[in-house]
Amino acid sequence: MSAIDDYLSDVSEPQRSELERVRKIVQDVVPPGTEEVLGYGMPTFRYRGKSLIHFAAFKNHMSIFPGTIRFTADSPVPEQIIQRIVQDRLAEISAGGGQLPDTGGRRRDS
Repeated sequence: MSAIDDYLSDVSEPQRSELERVRKIVQDVVPPGTEEVLGYGMPTFRYRGKSLIHFAAFKNHMSIFPGTIRFTADSPVPEQIIQRIVQDRLAEISAGGGQLPDTGGRRRDS
């Protein structure tokens, strides 16, 4: 079981299913060699040693970073938006930039 699987196992429904959907969308876009880790206490995809995208559950919403996009299971982020975020981050990292700033984000109950 991976660190992201462990994280998701502690998330209640319907948030768990929504975050699993986000994870699957990201998995379908990222190139081989992209790592799934925890960063700042959140599920994180890392590409070439740099944070590509984070996502997390909070008490009343979920978020995707960068950009701090807040959403709920009733109002999910469209697949195309998630794909675009990942594609833009991949391009930024590939061009030699791209370390995400420290969001200080950690899973919390607020």
